[in-house]
This record gives sequence, C-alpha cells and structure tokens, in this order.
Amino acid sequence: MADTAVEEPDSLRAPKNSEDPAPRRRWWHRWPDWSGRLVVVWSVLYGLAGLYWALGGDGYPFAEAVEDRSSSSILEPSSAAVVAPVMAVFGAVGAVAGTLMVRGRGTGRTRRALLAFGWTAGGLLTFLIPDYSLLGLLVFSPVLLVFVFTGVPGPQDLGDILYWHRINLIIVFVGGLLWIATTLAYQRRTGGSCVRCGRGDRAAASWTDPAAALRWSRWAVWTAVISTLPYDITRIAWYFGWPLGITDEFLKDMQDTPNMLEMGLALGVVSTLGSLLMHGLIARWGEVWPRWVWFKRGRPVHPATAVVPASVVAVVLIPAGLMAIRDFDPHMWGTLGPSVFWAVWGVALGVATFGYHLRRRGGCAHCGRG
Repeated sequence: MADTAVEEPDSLRAPKNSEDPAPRRRWWHRWPDWSGRLVVVWSVLYGLAGLYWALGGDGYPFAEAVEDRSSSSILEPSSAAVVAPVMAVFGAVGAVAGTLMVRGRGTGRTRRALLAFGWTAGGLLTFLIPDYSLLGLLVFSPVLLVFVFTGVPGPQDLGDILYWHRINLIIVFVGGLLWIATTLAYQRRTGGSCVRCGRGDRAAASWTDPAAALRWSRWAVWTAVISTLPYDITRIAWYFGWPLGITDEFLKDMQDTPNMLEMGLALGVVSTLGSLLMHGLIARWGEVWPRWVWFKRGRPVHPATAVVPASVVAVVLIPAGLMAIRDFDPHMWGTLGPSVFWAVWGVALGVATFGYHLRRRGGCAHCGRG
C-alpha cells in the first residue's frame, strides 16, 4: 500500500522563516555589545600599568621629558608616586563598573552612580587629558602613511613623531571613546530605549524633528565656520610678513626656518576647506551627491559618509582647543590664541553632525521605530 502524505493544517505549521537566523549585522552595528567588553579590558590593562608604575616601574608616560619627547597633557609633568596609584584604582573601579554596565545591572542610585562614573571617565579621557597630538596626527595622517614606507626625510624617524608620551595619549583617548560608547549603551538599555538608535516608546522631543534639527544645525555650522577664522587669518598674515599676534623676532625665526610659513599657510587653507565642507551638513549636496562629484552625482549620500569623518574631527578638535586654553600666552596670543577656538569649533561641529544624523537616520532596523 502506497504511503499517503498527510498535509498539516496551516494552524499547526511553524511561521515561515521562524527559525531563520537574524540578518547578520556588521561589526560597527554591534557597538553596544563590544564597546562594553573592550572598556573592561582597557580598564584592567591600564589599571595594571598604573600599578606597575606606582611600584616604580619604568615608562611612566606623564613624567617630565625632554622637550621634543614630551606632550602638553594636563597630567604632564606629574609624579608617578601621586598619579600612578590613582590610575590603578581608576582601572579597578572601571573594570567593575564596566562589567556591571555590560550586564545591565543597577537601578536607582546604583544606576545613577554608574552613569556618573561612565560619563565622567569618558569626558576626562577623551577631552581633558589628551593634547593637540591627536589633531596633528589626523591632519598629517596621509603624510605619515607615506613615511611608513619611505621613511621620514632628514635625520628624524617615525619614533621622533610617534613617541611613547604621544602613543599613551592615543591609548587614553581610545579608552575615553569606549567609555562614552559603553555609558551611552547602558543608559539606553536600562532606560527602556533602543540601544542602537535611542528611541523609546515616548513621543520624540520636538527639537529632534528634521525641520527643527535643520534650524539649529544652521546655527551650529555658522558658529563652527566663524571659529576657524582666527587661525586662518593669523597664518595667512604670517605668510605675507605681518607679525599678527607674535613678535617680529618670532616671525623672523619662522622665516629663517625652511617651509615653516608654508606649512602654516597650508594648515590655514585646510582649515578653510574644512569650514566649506561643513556646509554639507545643512545643504542639499550633503544629502545627494552634486554634479561636480561626477562619478556619484545624483545618488544619495550615505549618512555615514558625513557623520563618521565629521565626528572624528569634532572629538579631536576639543582636546586641542582645551590644551590651547591651558598654555595660552597673552604676549604671544597669535600662537595659541586662535587655537582656543578649536574647542568651540569641535563642539559646534559635533552639534551640527548630530543634527545631520537626526535628519538622515530614517527608521531603525533594530527596533523598527522611526
């Protein structure tokens, strides 16, 4: 007797694709997961380094150093006997706090304490402790990449540019970014919001509406543009022989140093070009590729194309500007005075970038809101 196939009724069938795995997301979409784990690892390793230096180990990165191997960090110069134990304790507390955040633990006062620690740690490590080195490395990164293969012209080598005190500040800066990401994810996760987009069940605030975001983004962009002018004007003036904000002797020294004024002029031009590019955050050509980008014209600009580089520039400008405030000399205001406005530029650029993100983000693939 032939077997007879009996078809299950629809009510007993499993929903179509019910067992299909969720779509595989790229690693940067999973930042709420890996940032917390990395911040725990960072805290443990940096805390152990602090303990090593507290016990008299070599290589303390905030010790007084010769001028060409030092940094302008707020912690330099400082005594290892004073600062290193604090670093060790900070690392231990950070490892515990990071673990609790990753696991989503804490309510009430505990949650508020974790958030306060996380945001404070992120702010100190990202904006206050570093100096202008990160901005310099970003600006000269194409040249440094070439130097990796060709070597540095003259008697210097890459070790004279990327020495330990600077490398340490990069490590500190990365730790700060990890703390900011971890704390943001924890705040959203424990606050009932989508961990990736930040939306919740409540109606969105009116200032996040695309039309409102465009209005305040315009103010932010123009604030950023104006904040670049002091640096651009002084460097152009020096190139043409006007000692604006400096002494005649200092200008003469720069004129006698090969390529010094040309480098200052180039940095001023880069700053000006950067201010022009910022208009893309509020202009149509920042959303649809314009005709002068012939190989992409008419296509939508992916939001990350603008958000990622603008965010990177914003976060490295702020510590450079804060460093200029600490080292400002009113008698030579032209050297660091214009750089003070980098902090304003960074904040304004960050605000404008956030506004661009709000206008372009669309619906969330994780929670479906939007």
